[in-house]
Amino acid sequence: MQVLDKKIIFVGGKGGVGKSTSAAAIAWKSAKDGFQTLLISTDPAHNLGDIFGQSIGGRITHISANLSALEIDPAAETDKYIKGVKENIKNVIHASRMGEVNRQLDTVKSSPGAEEAALFDKLISIILEERDHFDKIIFDTAPTGHTIRLLSLPELMGVWIEGMLKKRQKTNENYSQLLNDGDPVEDPIYDVLKVRQERFSKAREILLDGTITGFVFVINPERLPIAETEKAIELLDKYHLHVKTLIINKLLPEHAEGEFLLKRKEHEQRYLNIIEETFANQEKIYVPLFPQDITDKEHLEAFGDYYMEGRT
Repeated sequence: MQVLDKKIIFVGGKGGVGKSTSAAAIAWKSAKDGFQTLLISTDPAHNLGDIFGQSIGGRITHISANLSALEIDPAAETDKYIKGVKENIKNVIHASRMGEVNRQLDTVKSSPGAEEAALFDKLISIILEERDHFDKIIFDTAPTGHTIRLLSLPELMGVWIEGMLKKRQKTNENYSQLLNDGDPVEDPIYDVLKVRQERFSKAREILLDGTITGFVFVINPERLPIAETEKAIELLDKYHLHVKTLIINKLLPEHAEGEFLLKRKEHEQRYLNIIEETFANQEKIYVPLFPQDITDKEHLEAFGDYYMEGRT
């Protein structure tokens, strides 16, 4: 599985296909191989704590030898993000107007895209600041639509910040000529935007570097996960984020017994043929349906063992 050689791995897919279990198995295997590994959930419906049987939460938490985990709370990160914006602008907004500005910013917290922007800000911090402390960083992402919006933000936000910087620069030049005898005007907002542009640029560079970052999608042999994954891969390709590995999860056992299971197996085989045809360019890993939920470290060990041995 070539993607396991990457330093940063994003695991995505439709809700319910087994993303969290797959991400946890990759992280568990990485830690067992001696790599200092950080497993991160960006999915609001966090499952990592259930899989490892312990509370994780918003701080990096030790799980086992070489393995730590973190569950990002989108609401908490949005609050922190808005608080940071307030701090950045309080010295350039007149005190009499700060109350209204703060009220406007508070309403932004519930606006579309606010959580994705805050999550991406946290994601950037993790990638840029934690990559020197860990050998592997694995992201268990939210369901497909959220993942696409999150991963497309570097390009979209980069364009937006570039436009804002040009506007601020033009305004500053005008002020400089009119009010400051041509001397440069100090602009804290410009400085903040410039720092953010540099961080976004560095994060985008890392995400686009195929030697550092890999993308995995988990699917089940069913119509909706296949259709959703096909669209997601096409969309991510447009942002130069290439999904090269698929995990086909929850396959029925080879020797299924009983009329119902045999019919279901025939049905499943049709979708496996579609997967082979639709995703001809992706590496594919086939994982069976286990007789029990993966709810503890022993089950995860068994899942991980097959996961590595069952590659095709």
